[in-house]
Amino acid sequence: MSKKIIIAIDGFSSCGKSTIAKDIARKIGYRYVDTGAMYRAVTLFFLNNQIEFHHLDLVNEALKNITINFRIDEITQSQITMMNGEDVEDIIRVNPRVAGAVSDVSALSEVRRFLVKQQQAMGFEKGIVMDGRDIGTVVFPEAELKLFITAEPNIRAQRRLDELKVKGQNTTFDEVLANLAKRDYIDSNREDSPLRKADDAIEIDNSFIDKEEQLDLIIKLVNERMGTAI
Repeated sequence: MSKKIIIAIDGFSSCGKSTIAKDIARKIGYRYVDTGAMYRAVTLFFLNNQIEFHHLDLVNEALKNITINFRIDEITQSQITMMNGEDVEDIIRVNPRVAGAVSDVSALSEVRRFLVKQQQAMGFEKGIVMDGRDIGTVVFPEAELKLFITAEPNIRAQRRLDELKVKGQNTTFDEVLANLAKRDYIDSNREDSPLRKADDAIEIDNSFIDKEEQLDLIIKLVNERMGTAI
């Protein structure tokens, strides 16, 4: 019997981290957790309740009123983000206010401590694939497999633009590129848990490889860490 491991996936926005993490989890029968969705949900709550990010007392009080979990859609088998019992999956993905504020919210130490504690509890028994910005460096520094996913900015912006167009969002390539640049800067320069490649992480640039090639490459790495063949 193969041993259970933790697979930690970090990287920049719109590199396809969530997609590849879901594919890996499905392939090997592991649980998948999208930490980015958790930060987006908190951001949505703050925006809906007019919580000013720089008022930390208000932030801490607001966090007491937030419960985040995930459920699986019985028809599509896709993961749905639930906040306080409400399905917020679609709105946290397409709302431009959430996209514009999530990096600022994610930079708050109070928010990070609140969510990291939950994320670590989710991976207590291992058998989990988790993606985000600080999974291999802060949440699970002991993870058996750490990946750092990246891609060229223009390619990432085009991917994000395509996603937004499918969801009916009216925006431009330049606007998306500027938003990604802002998020990259904040994520990489925040004081608490900045985005960086863990020393023992394997970097994968998926600018010019397709999803199947990337999945095959990662599954080989997973097999090595699990000591089995899938």
